[in-house]
Parts: sequence; structure tokens; C-alpha cells
Amino acid sequence: MSSYDTIGGAKAVEAAVDDFYVRITADPQLAPFFAGKDIPSLKAHQRAFISAAIGGPETYSGRVIPTIHAPLKINNAQFDAVVNHLLAALSGLGVSAPTAGDIGAALAPLRSEIVTA
Repeated sequence: MSSYDTIGGAKAVEAAVDDFYVRITADPQLAPFFAGKDIPSLKAHQRAFISAAIGGPETYSGRVIPTIHAPLKINNAQFDAVVNHLLAALSGLGVSAPTAGDIGAALAPLRSEIVTA
């Protein structure tokens, strides 16, 4: 069974992304990245991306990750904060620590594509 199925599928991913965006837009070091952005559109892309990354049936068809993030000059601390907020959102939904760890591990390789500062 995939991590997608383990956490409860599309409804769980949607709830996690909703909570995740509450967390990151309230974080003073991350909020500036989202000021004036189309949050519903970002959430839709995030749901598709996370679903695809953890074994769900969705396909991520958004822009290339390095292209999107390079102009933002994201540093390691900011990347870590985003991952920690995602893991906290999953934990808040009752996702087990091992499953959350698997999800974090699936996203960890993106550091080299996102961190440019």
C-alpha cells in the first residue's frame, strides 16, 4: 500500500494541504513568499504534487520545480521550515510518524532543486 493510501487518499491530502497553507502563510519567514499569490491555485498544484509524490493517482503537471523556485532564492532553513510544516500538518491529521517520515523522505531530494540561496 502506498503512503497515499495509508494516510487516507485524496481527502487526507486535501486536509493536509489546507492545514499546511495555514501554517506556512502564518510563518514570518515563509509568509512573504505567498503574499499576493493565488493561494487556491497553489493549493491545487500542491495537492497534485504531493499526491503524485506519495503514490497517489494524480499527475503533477505544473511548472518545472527549479524554474518556479529559483527566483525565490530559498535557503536551507526555509526549505526545512516548509517540510516541518507539512509534517506537522500530517501529524495533526493522525498520520503515523513512520508514514510521515516516508513522505518527508520522498520530498527530501527536492532540496537540490529548490534551495538556491
